[in-house]
Amino acid sequence: MTGAPAKVREETGRPPADARHTGLTLLALAAAGMVVSVQQTLVLPLLPRLMQIFDASITAVTWVFTASLLAGAVATPLLTRFGDMYGKKRMVLLTLVLLLAGSVLCAVSGSLPVLVGGRALQGVSAALVPLSIGMIRDTFPAERVTTAIGIVSATMGVGGSAGMIVTGLIATRTSSHHPVFWIAAALAGAVLVLVAVTARDVGVRAGGRPDVAGAAILAVWLAALLLGISQGNAWGWTSGRVLGLFGAAAALCAAWVVIELRVRAPLVRLNLLVGKRSLSANVVSALLGFSMFAAFTLIAGFVQAPSAELGYGLDGSVLDVGLYMLPSTATMLVFSAMAGRIAARIGTAYTLATGSAFAGLCYVWLAVSNSHPYDMLAFSSIQGIGFGIAYAALGTLAVRHVPMDQSGIASGINSLVRTTGGSIAGAATASILAGRVVAGSGAPTLGAYETCFWIVAAGAAAAALIAVGHALRHPG
Repeated sequence: MTGAPAKVREETGRPPADARHTGLTLLALAAAGMVVSVQQTLVLPLLPRLMQIFDASITAVTWVFTASLLAGAVATPLLTRFGDMYGKKRMVLLTLVLLLAGSVLCAVSGSLPVLVGGRALQGVSAALVPLSIGMIRDTFPAERVTTAIGIVSATMGVGGSAGMIVTGLIATRTSSHHPVFWIAAALAGAVLVLVAVTARDVGVRAGGRPDVAGAAILAVWLAALLLGISQGNAWGWTSGRVLGLFGAAAALCAAWVVIELRVRAPLVRLNLLVGKRSLSANVVSALLGFSMFAAFTLIAGFVQAPSAELGYGLDGSVLDVGLYMLPSTATMLVFSAMAGRIAARIGTAYTLATGSAFAGLCYVWLAVSNSHPYDMLAFSSIQGIGFGIAYAALGTLAVRHVPMDQSGIASGINSLVRTTGGSIAGAATASILAGRVVAGSGAPTLGAYETCFWIVAAGAAAAALIAVGHALRHPG
């Protein structure tokens, strides 16, 4: 009787699955993923209002969103490496503690720098997603991994829309941004208890030491790159400050690569970043991150734009932003749960290509037609189909070829490049919108929004082509 479990662990690298415990683990991880998504999007409908509260430009206020992504990009490989070393559940709990602390700091903030600092603390929770994917791979039977990842991905979509709706409901009753973050703090505390009590961590532990130097240099060169992109219009793209930032980012990136190649236990294993089985998944991840997070920064402003004054927009409220994204939640729930069956039929890479194609189609729709409420509802519905399928397949493709004790860091690297793509999206779209404004208003022109929609659509289309290329090169 004792030989069977031992044989399962020997052949698969994981213990035999217990349906009750895997179900509880999935429930806890899905709830945690939803809360992380809430914190990512709850601030977006407030960006126009924050410009008024702090008397700041769209470029400055966008850092309330970008700082969260930047912190997540730096923390993700470090904490997922810790997850492989010390246990993924411990790191999930740590990210939730930091999310709680950041939410409280935002809730008491009285200035833009303090709010940005609190958002950076919240952003560390982005590491929870790859940690959760690693736990799923450690805990679940192989045939259920893609479906379980799809469910976690779907709840992230639910959290994204829920964050906008909660913000909208509060914004109709108060002009303060503080209550939104007190709600985020309460959610983080509740999920922290749920994960601590119910989630199981049965993964194989790896040895080694953390690469703190690699994390520090990664943070600096990413910050220099994003600051240069976001300030290009304000300072001038050929100004000494912008060129200096880009030059510093390039030099520090080169130094970071050298460190990662030489250190015994690198923050980012470059073979997992640019290896022949990893490169295409990571490039697709960056492009999809760019596409998804661009929507977050673009849709809030477009929906709330006054059509009579600007000649475009849907005259929406903060609440309307969340309501327009509800179809995305519904379709993401349905199609992410179906991703496992789709992958079983056509393969993971072709599934990823299909999702990416739908993700591109939704932006093409908005670039061509954007003057009616049904345009936004169609966009939202198609977006949920695309990202629901794509993210479930992407999570599987990123880890399926690595040893079990590296599943956390492999997923973390994939999440790192996705978050980096999202950070670039926030800075780049803000730069385009700030560079083309309606005379006398300071608001972006319709042409600026449509240019962003076309750029994002091209990114998603490129992701689909790369995924097809991966399927042709690695048919197994």
